[in-house]
Amino acid sequence: MANPTIYYIRHGQTDWNAELRFQGQRDIPLNSKGREQANENGHKLHNIIGKAEGLDFITSPLERTQETMQLVRSGLGLPPNEYRIDDRLIEISYGDLEGTTLADLKANNNSLHRYRKANAWSFKPENGESHEMVLDRISQWHQSLECDCVVAAHGAVGRVLRYYLLDLEGQEAARFPFPQDQICIIRKGEEYFV
Repeated sequence: MANPTIYYIRHGQTDWNAELRFQGQRDIPLNSKGREQANENGHKLHNIIGKAEGLDFITSPLERTQETMQLVRSGLGLPPNEYRIDDRLIEISYGDLEGTTLADLKANNNSLHRYRKANAWSFKPENGESHEMVLDRISQWHQSLECDCVVAAHGAVGRVLRYYLLDLEGQEAARFPFPQDQICIIRKGEEYFV
């Protein structure tokens, strides 16, 4: 499909999100606030698209996105477990930083923290990925879409998708604080949040 509409939902909050801990590909579950956010996004989406006829539902393989999708689908009045998993939507790998808090990084390696901040798009942690590296799998995923879809995925994946579809500058895209309590409705050249 040339220009599908994507209803992009970042997974709800986890305890690691609340602690400003690099989460990446660690399989951390939603916390109670995250489940509330996912429920609310499901109700919002129902108000926007109704019965969701003709839409594909796709999620990352991680537990937090699957639980988010299940809650969103329940809010739409749909069977919670009827969605596809696409491994290309997995969160960016923060490599050796996974499990570290932002405060710990600042305190223990301030030069790396400053470098990461100045080079947000191209920064690659030891044994991890950069936003720039994730672009390849996200662009391939987008090109494979055959219809409009609802997606439950991650913050960095959403930043890369915005870069790809909105022709943003890399630093601007990588620094975007992707919300967990809103739905990003995005397609090539346009987006809005509800």
